[in-house]
Amino acid sequence: MIHLKRLSVDNWYACTQLNVTEEQKKSFPVPVVYWIAETKVVTDFRPMAIYFFSDLVGFAVYSDKPDHEDNYWLLALMIDTKYQGRGYGREALRKLIDLMKESLNCKRIMIGHRPENGIAGRLYESLGFHRVNDGLIDGEVVWFLSCK
Repeated sequence: MIHLKRLSVDNWYACTQLNVTEEQKKSFPVPVVYWIAETKVVTDFRPMAIYFFSDLVGFAVYSDKPDHEDNYWLLALMIDTKYQGRGYGREALRKLIDLMKESLNCKRIMIGHRPENGIAGRLYESLGFHRVNDGLIDGEVVWFLSCK
């Protein structure tokens, strides 16, 4: 069972030990420690630890403030290399979508990925996300999910 917990004094360090594969670092180059640091200065970023029962398996960050077009962003989602391929990313993304829909009353959730990360694109599409356009935005393929 996948569940989310807010980043805390009890789990922040363990989150910094999460990693993706060497190949995935090309498309997810920013380590968790960077995201944790950024959430301390960007006050609307919400870091979340992803658990499978009591095992820490991943990390995510979303914004609880809309952008200028009233979109809410899911900024980062990663599953540690030793837990990949088990469906945890899919279930974590579902949980994050539910959390954002319930707590933010959002119209659209936005998410992006590097062009070479086709696995992410297929995952997003399978959960109902649609590509924003055929081009790239700030070097990423961007997807949206209507929440209403």
